[in-house]
Amino acid sequence: MGKRGRACVVVLGDIGRSPRMQYHALSLARQASLQVDIVAYGGSEPHMALRENQSIHIHKMKQWPTIPQGLPKMLKPFMLLLKPLFQFLMLLWYLCVKIPPPDVFLVQNPPSVPTLVAVKWASWLRNAKFIVDWHNFGYTLLALSLGRNSRFVTVYRWFERHYGKMAHGSLCVTRAMQHELTQNWGIKAAVLYDQPPEFFHPASLEEKHKLFCRLGKHISESQGVHDCASHGAVGMGSPNLNETLFTTMVADDIFLKPNRPALVVSSTSWTADEDFGILLEAAVMYDRRVAAILNEDDSTVEVLWNEMSAGKECLYPRLLFIITGKGPEKEKYEEKIRRLHLKRVAFRTMWLSAEDYPLLLGSADLGVCLHTSSSGLDLPMKVVDMFGCGLPVCAVAYSCIKELVKVEKNGLLFSSSSELADELLMLFKGFPEECDALKLLRNGVLEMGSSRWATEWEEHAKPLISEVISQNLG
Repeated sequence: MGKRGRACVVVLGDIGRSPRMQYHALSLARQASLQVDIVAYGGSEPHMALRENQSIHIHKMKQWPTIPQGLPKMLKPFMLLLKPLFQFLMLLWYLCVKIPPPDVFLVQNPPSVPTLVAVKWASWLRNAKFIVDWHNFGYTLLALSLGRNSRFVTVYRWFERHYGKMAHGSLCVTRAMQHELTQNWGIKAAVLYDQPPEFFHPASLEEKHKLFCRLGKHISESQGVHDCASHGAVGMGSPNLNETLFTTMVADDIFLKPNRPALVVSSTSWTADEDFGILLEAAVMYDRRVAAILNEDDSTVEVLWNEMSAGKECLYPRLLFIITGKGPEKEKYEEKIRRLHLKRVAFRTMWLSAEDYPLLLGSADLGVCLHTSSSGLDLPMKVVDMFGCGLPVCAVAYSCIKELVKVEKNGLLFSSSSELADELLMLFKGFPEECDALKLLRNGVLEMGSSRWATEWEEHAKPLISEVISQNLG
């Protein structure tokens, strides 16, 4: 495909935290038989499939240094103006000098400034085409911190729209975004829904046991307080033992423990467009409502934990929330978690490798998504990944989420912490064997199936990319 046989994937961000662009790179290499250069920041390791592919070459740019705390206030606006200039020049250096000339640039948006400007210039200087993959609108993310009426937001939107229209092709993530781009931006975009690649699938018992053994230390160590997951779990999951909080191995057979906690997974970027407080409040409500239903008092906490560790089964299980991801508000919420002191709910925050993250989703009982979308037009990729692993989801309701979550078929929606608490009580009553509502949702996810990324890309992205590249051959 193309006279040069090359494509360049551009991400002004951590490539390890940009799964959709990683999947693009894999498809360009595998399905379009192109050499692929990725220009991005480092930070997190991308998936092994990228690192081991001989046709994919990762180029890590230098990042703008963190502004020192003691910097005089007068200089801060100057530094904020310097940052996009530094990023612009760094992008140009890599796109125009460091990499071989490509047939096409494929750029993630947002961020829009200075990325779209730099890629447009590079495509002109290198006689290449460029395609924008619209994940969201950058100006709406900026508006979360500055407000919609800010002049900076107005200028940012102009740049985003002006340079977005200059692209030779566009992809986007929802039909709602496609409509917005067509009607109000004058941009024709093809919808490429996020779909999980082949390494997202339900985990086998052996995969679950090995994962919980690897994560045993992280699970048994609580967030600075003693809780229902750490009690009696010291040493579980070490290489010398055949027991984890969730599984046990007898001879060569692995079993799920009947009194295991229910494992609930949420992935977050710890940013303003995900209100993690909703999940904390729902956890507190679940804890209190179960205690009220079972007529428990506060003095029985240690007794209750001892009984659970000894194998006692309850009508409502313990819940272990594992929250994955990195982001600016993580420490703030970790401090809130430490102050909760709940009976039958525990939290763990961790960052997993690109190989272990799908295994965690495939081992969990329920996914929770707090994404609300700054534009109301994008869909959370984390839910797509959860469905790929056969995991039902409870998600925050917003304008276009029903393009993905089909209520009472593969998941549920909620608008408040109280609604989420009600859903947790309803889904986990009788866990693990008699939770019929949860089993129906899980069966629904598996029955609905999930188109795989390679199939979706072949049908919707490859024709556009082929057409755009062919314009260079004329």
